[in-house]
Amino acid sequence: MRPKTSGRDLPPRMLRRSKKLKNGKEWFSYYYNGRDDDGRRVEIPLGSDISEAKKRWAEFEMQSTPQNSKQLNVIFDRYIKEILPLKMPRTQKDNLDCFKFLRPVFGEMLLEDLVPQHFALYRDKRSAKVRANRELSLLSHVFNCAREWGYTCRDNPSRGVRKNKESPRDFYVDDAVWEAVYEFAVNELKDAMDLAYLTGQRPADILKISVRDIQEDILYVQQGKTNKKLRILLKNSDGSMSQLAQVLNRIRTQPRKVSSIFLVATPSGVPLNKNMLRTRFDSARILAAANAEKIGTEEMLDLAKRIKSFQFRDIRPKAASDMGDLAAASRLLGHTEQQITKKVYIRVGEVVRPTK
Repeated sequence: MRPKTSGRDLPPRMLRRSKKLKNGKEWFSYYYNGRDDDGRRVEIPLGSDISEAKKRWAEFEMQSTPQNSKQLNVIFDRYIKEILPLKMPRTQKDNLDCFKFLRPVFGEMLLEDLVPQHFALYRDKRSAKVRANRELSLLSHVFNCAREWGYTCRDNPSRGVRKNKESPRDFYVDDAVWEAVYEFAVNELKDAMDLAYLTGQRPADILKISVRDIQEDILYVQQGKTNKKLRILLKNSDGSMSQLAQVLNRIRTQPRKVSSIFLVATPSGVPLNKNMLRTRFDSARILAAANAEKIGTEEMLDLAKRIKSFQFRDIRPKAASDMGDLAAASRLLGHTEQQITKKVYIRVGEVVRPTK
């Protein structure tokens, strides 16, 4: 039998027909690709409900009735097959982890039986409250995809169901913490820290910056998470070199045994990956904290405590916070909405004047 060129999600000899209605909606119906008594091809109507259509198809094929296509396990499988590959690798892994918790609860349920109370109960019963929000967001997106695929015409039952309250991380890397860790950092870590701070980009985007991204006093950046493209100017408005430009020149002129097109690399020319970056950062942080604890004063013990709380991902919020301009910070970070920058990345209070 010749392989299908369309309707590949349907069983063999089952066809889907659609047409545009006057109201703009699309009409679907299903048919069995059969033969009449004379052997001529004929399309036998199976109805517009895909579950009932598959039951009738099974009767024609004299096979066991297939699993109800409106069961969430079936829709989960289709989502993983068709939607998940379009996402970034990190998001794919996160979604697969979410499905591990969603399947035991919702997998055997029919799509039509899903109501707002199910979302609320899952939210309240799930012990990991932040993860529950991510899992319910994924379930909501699965439902929206199921609507597009024609499994249901109902409104999304998650609409109006509140999420668990989340408190964004609010740790701010003050200059004392920065300088303490920077002092014990190896050269490639210093390069990564400087680039992360001066560009405001995510660690993964910092590691992939290469000399090819520097063209005519502009650093070209494409963010991996959102594919947002940025052009970061390397000269100030008065024509002088920016601090970022100076750091780039310092990195490019560093002696290396083997040259590398990537800016963040070891002296032997090996580009840093996320594990190498983390190992180097953890080592510098441990040494910095130990040095502060060795001095032993109350001030230095407090500094050691703050050093231990410092994570590399805190550099991006530090960059946004130190700019002092919400609009400019939001553009540099690649956000489409300033509210995201303000809520998650600005970690210092607004500068204000006293009454008198």
